[in-house]
Amino acid sequence: MDKRYEVYCLADRHFYETPDRLSVGGSAPEFGTAQRPVPQGWRSARQGDWLTLVPVDEDGHAKPAPQQGWKIHVSATLENADRIAAAVWDHCVPRSVPFKFIAGRPLLHLRNSKYAGRDGSGKFATIYPADEHQLHSLLAELGQTLAGFEGPYILTDLRWQEGPLYVRYGAFTRRMCVDERGGLVPAIEDDRGRLVPDSRDPAFRVPEWVTLPPFLESQLAARNNTTVTDLPYRMEKALHFSNGGGVYVGTDTRDGRKVVLKEGRPHAGLASDGADAVARLERERDALGKLAGLGVAPEVRDWFELGGHRFLVMDFLEGRTLNSFFADRHPLLVSEPDTDAVAAYTAWALRIHRAVEEAVAAVHERGVVFNDLHMFNIMVAPDEQSVSLLDFEAATRVGDGGRQVVAHPGFIAPADREGVDVDSYALACLRLALFLPITTLLAVDRGKAAHLAKVIAAEFPDVPPEFLAAAVAEIERGGDGVPRGARSGATTGATTGAAAPLIDLADWPAGRDSMAKAILASATPERDDRLFPGDIATFSDGGGLGLAHGAAGVLYALAESGAERYEEGERWLLKHTESAPTGTPLGLNDGLAGIAHVLERLGHRTRALDLMESVLQENWQRLPSDLNGGLAGLGLALDSLAHRTGEEALAQHALRAAELIGERLTAGPPPKGRPRAGLLHGDTGPALLFLRLYERNGDPALLDLAARALRADLDRCVARPDGSLGVDEGWRTMPYLGDGSVGIGMVVDDYLAHRDDAGFEAARPGILATARSRFCVQPGLYQGRAGLLLHIDRSTAPGITPGDVAAQIEGLGWFTMPYAGHIAFPGNQMLRLSMDLHTGTAGCLLALAAALGDGGAHVPFLPPLRRPQSRSRESAGS
Repeated sequence: MDKRYEVYCLADRHFYETPDRLSVGGSAPEFGTAQRPVPQGWRSARQGDWLTLVPVDEDGHAKPAPQQGWKIHVSATLENADRIAAAVWDHCVPRSVPFKFIAGRPLLHLRNSKYAGRDGSGKFATIYPADEHQLHSLLAELGQTLAGFEGPYILTDLRWQEGPLYVRYGAFTRRMCVDERGGLVPAIEDDRGRLVPDSRDPAFRVPEWVTLPPFLESQLAARNNTTVTDLPYRMEKALHFSNGGGVYVGTDTRDGRKVVLKEGRPHAGLASDGADAVARLERERDALGKLAGLGVAPEVRDWFELGGHRFLVMDFLEGRTLNSFFADRHPLLVSEPDTDAVAAYTAWALRIHRAVEEAVAAVHERGVVFNDLHMFNIMVAPDEQSVSLLDFEAATRVGDGGRQVVAHPGFIAPADREGVDVDSYALACLRLALFLPITTLLAVDRGKAAHLAKVIAAEFPDVPPEFLAAAVAEIERGGDGVPRGARSGATTGATTGAAAPLIDLADWPAGRDSMAKAILASATPERDDRLFPGDIATFSDGGGLGLAHGAAGVLYALAESGAERYEEGERWLLKHTESAPTGTPLGLNDGLAGIAHVLERLGHRTRALDLMESVLQENWQRLPSDLNGGLAGLGLALDSLAHRTGEEALAQHALRAAELIGERLTAGPPPKGRPRAGLLHGDTGPALLFLRLYERNGDPALLDLAARALRADLDRCVARPDGSLGVDEGWRTMPYLGDGSVGIGMVVDDYLAHRDDAGFEAARPGILATARSRFCVQPGLYQGRAGLLLHIDRSTAPGITPGDVAAQIEGLGWFTMPYAGHIAFPGNQMLRLSMDLHTGTAGCLLALAAALGDGGAHVPFLPPLRRPQSRSRESAGS
């Protein structure tokens, strides 16, 4: 679970939204300091969480300031934040020092919550000194003013004395560069004038070309004096980090026994009730004390403080957490599940669930409510006969009627559940998740439980009907015990259990029209940051505009599927590209090249050419080689635009992009770390560019380069025991269109249309076995089931049947969700719906249009291949 997504779930029930939208319309009041009048000679602006204030000259322009240097971060708690903001304001304004601070209490709470990013933890205000002399004076003077104020420790910075001030060398203004993995990241300039990543890892580091100011040396020495060397424990491995602290495996040096040490950081890792990590760790210690000797929870060994942080020491429990069994045990991860394997898994899952129920009942008998039951917090013993429960930091006493303060999104109880009912709800979710681990959908609509139970009954026929019926009844019941679907006056729609059945996806074009209506119902042309809701990347630079997560991708899918044209949406995109926002990337999926490609296909040729011209005015040759945001995607867009408009200069630039990639492939240094593979970020994207250019001019050297690139990515694949082939990421294998073997297979099929290759032919069966998988954890086009469907429908490999296509369409239907009475799909992490191309409804629409429509729908630059005569489009939809 990617914890970044949770804070984007707070402002809207159905879609990912930035948390600062909580304050839209006054629903979340700002700090009093944030409501002060702007001082004369200053300018203020809201930028996401931040209220920024900068001094200006007589013409209203910001006064000259450094682009980087030593900056001051100020930490704060929820209780003292407004007073600290006032102190910073009163100190900086008379001295003309630019600064910014978090505008409201809810936003600060989110920044310091348990699963907020550790790189931003504790940062309430930022001050930008003009030089090291001003840095020193600000630290000395403001440090004295704020002496005694508390706040979370800022992990990226060096603390000044004992107060809430911290320092770090980094960027003052927004500049970007490409990191080692090809992503755009904040940048600073090194001593040679090059832009390099501005590292924000949760550890204090000074760039190698920067000298630490002498007045900070004593602070660094004090920081380095806090060590674990005097503890009777040897920390050996970090199991997990959160904003609240780390969890470590170690050894008690006094007796050699393995232990777990859990850390709590003061004022950080806040739960929904405001309790910090230390308070939650105290709750866990007290709960475990009540459960001592019960055999279903760890035993407490020690409790101590180090460097202001608290540590709880517990016995190490042998075994594996329940979630870790899914990858190697679940029988639907193959194309043709074995009947005996399904039966054996069913018996195992039922036994495990019974053991968990017994453990929870025993905890309740000791007067404790667990409050955070999910698969990651259940330890299965090595003999797989018994279980223990982990992580009691949210535990309460039976009878207190407490609500959940932290929870896994797939098991979070509705607001009407308290006390032991919270655990009962989680046990009901576990009944479904053991067989179909997509219960995060229930966070959007609890009415989905009945559909999931129906799918489970079909796939696992030995599951007792009453087992599933009990789960659905518990999940759907309201606070008064009445099932939600049975309530008088219940309406059909996106949030009720009584919603009308959705159209069958195979019912075409009715399914297309339903998805298109859901997409249009979600549109917000009145907003400037995005037109359609999508992934959290929508809110990154250019995300609301681009092909992957923005308006361009959705408009592309609507056009390709044959849906009715959305002219208002096209006008929105044209308006918002009249002057592309600063920082908009240049690439195909992430930026301007992809927008230009879509606009030209929609008939807006002049704007497309203008956008591409602006791309070519940038230093595009330094882009990475990949398809997503690099030279491969840009080259494809340039070549297509040149071919459609007759602009020969664009074609030459496309060839130059291919030439640069070819030089890197044949002579460049090996990439650091584990290189990425696949269509979007690996060498398969460049292979696709080489193929398309070969088709233009017939140069066999381009075909040679395509083969070289594809072999590099296939070398990064491994075979699973069932013969399926996936990209090896070290800890998992990836099957998907974007970063997995299916994307490689798409381009392998295209290559084999031009030249025979025994190695590529040998890889196709394994890739097809991957694409036939009976279960997929997400529905999206580039990271989910829709991409598998697209490959199976498009591939020319032998042995594919209409049943293969139909099976993937049916499986995609497992994820359908209602929105405005029509079909929508959840996005990445499945915590909210998404309408974008890469992760959401638009991508599923495109894949289904390719399989069921007759217009040749396809993702950019991968049009349909000529099918073997044994398959036809008509039979694929049957």
